[in-house]
Amino acid sequence: MTYFLRNFPEPDILIRKLKDNPLPEFREVNGHIHTPFSFSAFPDLDSVFTAAGNEQIAALGINDFFVTDGYRPFYEKALKSKVFPVFNIEFIGLVKEKQKDGIRINDPNNPGRIYFSGKGLDFPFSPGLLNKLKLNRIKKESQFQIREMIKLLNNLMVPYGDGFSFTYESIKRSYANELVRERHLAKAIRVLASEKLREPEKQLHFIESLYGGKKSAAGLSDPSALENEIRSNLLKKGGAAFVEENEDSFLPLEQIIKIIISAGGIPCYPVLLDDPAGNYTEFEKDPEQLHHSLSAMKVGCIELIPGRNDHNILREFVEFFYSKNYVITFGTEHNTPEMLPLTVASRGGRPLDNDLKAVSWEGICVIAAHQYLRANGRQGYVLPNGDPSAVQKKELAYLGKMVIEYFLNNKTYDEKGNR
Repeated sequence: MTYFLRNFPEPDILIRKLKDNPLPEFREVNGHIHTPFSFSAFPDLDSVFTAAGNEQIAALGINDFFVTDGYRPFYEKALKSKVFPVFNIEFIGLVKEKQKDGIRINDPNNPGRIYFSGKGLDFPFSPGLLNKLKLNRIKKESQFQIREMIKLLNNLMVPYGDGFSFTYESIKRSYANELVRERHLAKAIRVLASEKLREPEKQLHFIESLYGGKKSAAGLSDPSALENEIRSNLLKKGGAAFVEENEDSFLPLEQIIKIIISAGGIPCYPVLLDDPAGNYTEFEKDPEQLHHSLSAMKVGCIELIPGRNDHNILREFVEFFYSKNYVITFGTEHNTPEMLPLTVASRGGRPLDNDLKAVSWEGICVIAAHQYLRANGRQGYVLPNGDPSAVQKKELAYLGKMVIEYFLNNKTYDEKGNR
């Protein structure tokens, strides 16, 4: 299989082919979705690309936790659907100094815990043997925790007799493509209740018994809300099936950044920003200080999930970081049971204004240029020493726009990347 970007013309020829074409100011893009290879609201990749087609999404970024197993099927379906594929990954790391000082980074509940993404990785994924071994260890540790949770769940269900138990293998077979995560366990509990107990009152009683008698606020009418509640009441701290994560399941941030760069990607900080009550984490509450912290880590790219944020706060924050020359992308995650549109919106479903859409489009274009240049043996957005090549951002954005437009305006590619 030939990566389709390797078949593209040289940059000067590519630009010459399209420079006189009337091109839109921006297109709808989404730089961050999780797929069923970690956990996703979408049941399969076909559903992802059906939604992308219906919503006219021009570029879409796969962004699963720890794994890249979804890259190849994502790539093949993207080519068939004429959606430009962006290859990303997400890690959960630990900054021990911040943990010691009680400073929350972008996890509102766990000081020192950090979510961190890599954008525009090489395809196929190739981080090097040592890094691959590190990733395998992280995955193994995360699945050990899940297996221990399953044991606790099974113990809770003993009074209900035969049929009220799980195995790791059965949950993986029924609900997960690769990693089994807490959300898969929550879904398995909800489905078990509905399949084994026909009467709604008995289903609810079963679930509440697992809560230790606590009444359900979600009820049975909204499966997504119920799964979120099960996860919160049973699998999170204080829940009867909670298992503390081993620190070995978290890499130090420095190692995460090295893995991303080794795999050809752009280190990218996912911003949490404001919650519905207007609160911020200690790490993010001062934009100027956040900028200095990210600059010290040589991070020149940030991403936001605007559905979490107030539109006006989002806009002010983006304007500040755009003025500092950051690459900025938006996404929807789809990492919960709720099925939301792929079109990015701010909190409450408020549509993004055109300025924000233009920023998002520019960010995806930079990443597209980075993937294109890397695929053809050239220098991308990240320099060999890890520094972001910020002075080239506008040029890269223009090149990336041509790359995406060339892709969208060409004939359909087959799953092997050939026209």
